[in-house]
Amino acid sequence: MTFSIHGLAVSRGIAIGRAVLAVSSRMEVVHDFIAPAQIADEIARLRRARDAVVAELQRLQADMPRDAPPELSGLLDVHLMLLQDEMLENGVKHWIEERHYNAEWALTTQLEIISRQFDEMEDEYLRERKADLQQVVERILRYLRGQLGNVGAGAPAQPPTEQGRSERVPLVLVAHDLSPADMLQFKHSVFAGFVTDVGGTTSHTAIVARSMDIPAVVGARSASQLVRQDDWVIIDGDAGVIIVDPSPLLLDEYRFRRREALLARERLVRLRHTPSVTRDAQQVALLANIEQPQDTQAAVRAGAVGVGLFRTEFLFMGRGGRLPDEEEQFQAYLQAVQGMQGLPVTIRSIDVGADKPLDKGWREHSLNPALGLRAIRWSLSEPAMFRAQLRAVLRVAGHGKVKLLFPMLGHEAQIRQTLAQLNQARAELDARGIAYGMPELGAMIEVPAAALMVREFLPYFDFLSIGTNDLIQYCLAIDRADEAVAHLYDPLHPAVLRLVASVIAEGQRQGKEVTVCGEMAGDVGMTRLLLGLGLRSFSMHPSQILAVKQEILRADIRVLAPWAAQVAASSDPAALMALGEP
Repeated sequence: MTFSIHGLAVSRGIAIGRAVLAVSSRMEVVHDFIAPAQIADEIARLRRARDAVVAELQRLQADMPRDAPPELSGLLDVHLMLLQDEMLENGVKHWIEERHYNAEWALTTQLEIISRQFDEMEDEYLRERKADLQQVVERILRYLRGQLGNVGAGAPAQPPTEQGRSERVPLVLVAHDLSPADMLQFKHSVFAGFVTDVGGTTSHTAIVARSMDIPAVVGARSASQLVRQDDWVIIDGDAGVIIVDPSPLLLDEYRFRRREALLARERLVRLRHTPSVTRDAQQVALLANIEQPQDTQAAVRAGAVGVGLFRTEFLFMGRGGRLPDEEEQFQAYLQAVQGMQGLPVTIRSIDVGADKPLDKGWREHSLNPALGLRAIRWSLSEPAMFRAQLRAVLRVAGHGKVKLLFPMLGHEAQIRQTLAQLNQARAELDARGIAYGMPELGAMIEVPAAALMVREFLPYFDFLSIGTNDLIQYCLAIDRADEAVAHLYDPLHPAVLRLVASVIAEGQRQGKEVTVCGEMAGDVGMTRLLLGLGLRSFSMHPSQILAVKQEILRADIRVLAPWAAQVAASSDPAALMALGEP
């Protein structure tokens, strides 16, 4: 009987195949009291299991194939860090020494205590790290029980063939959850898609699925219990739906949709080397947003003409409080500059806070993180660390085309403070006799005050970049991470469009480049409107570039400009957009 399961769409596309159920790594734990004389041996047994897991993960990292997604190594680092966590280790020892629990009981008891702390965290990203901790504990439990290896060790290395057919049968993986190490193992099993019961848009399964460009649905609740081994399953990564035991008619429909999607993608690939020019000969720059230096590979493959946003905060996060020094940052930025092969790279100074917190211990959690000490405010409150980043950027500016972008500026006084820190960083490099270059300087327009003061801001900078994600959030007073009000997050709100239009217009008036680097830039439904408003530089995830380029190639700005002005001036832009362009 056909039925569907709904979850979160985290990686687009359609996958059709036979279900392979990952064996759950959750197992019954024996609860035994040990004698006082056994305490030392029990702690030693636990330590041997932990060390074995550490060795296994390090071996996986060392043997990682060249085509493995770069995110996997970072996720394995998170698991290695959790294995060394003092709260976990000391807590487990406490239960063994004080309560005389056996190692398995002590380990799961401490897991429950730490898990409750994760559940109380407001930040979604940190809450989801509970799953990483659970997976680490489960791997230790497997070693304690003598069950070595990954939960998917029994998965086929190649998809099997069906009786009477010569082609391989596609497989889709259904699991309660998957660890980064499991994902690495499963990558060799040629799965067409992934489904997990748990996880969110920032879970490692979602991150890796997107990097592998594989359809995936997470947060599908009890999918691993409802789906049976070898069921036919359709994963609709666009809608976030899993269809189990589909009818022949439904299978044919989705196979047709998948073929159409693949053909459309193949047609887009042909545009990679096509110049991004409108029908009326207006050139448009398509840039890439990246989070790690190795992301430049995808940017170059997609035909990006540069990096419009290097989110440097991801170099600072998940490091247990040990932040990168000047030299480490310099090497990371240099790798990105070299990876772009002479194309410009825009490096944004660290933007931590709100949904991108540093590790616990740096600053207490604000009552309202989005309005608290974040981005440039945080940098100016930590001048020594800020100047270390500035020195690293200045040094790499001597090796290629580099731009430096400052986030969340809202006051002229902040601009002057920021530039003073930059000048001091230059003086420090001069004093050390280290060569450097001078990058172009830019400001992020993401606070409504900055958009309204753009005329006064522009003389300080060479370019502007509109961060529409935060601009919409602050303009409409909506926490975009709060599902209770997320439906009010509206890029077509008249106030938002008027702010965006005014910033673009003022940039044109003063002869300064303006880029949009938020989600609006990669939304093909917004491409023609932004073009009509005068935008000539878009920055987005590399996977979105070719689809946006296709819209640009079809556009005629002479026709779009008056229509876009009418939309921006309307009290109901969405209604005009629904009618379509002229």
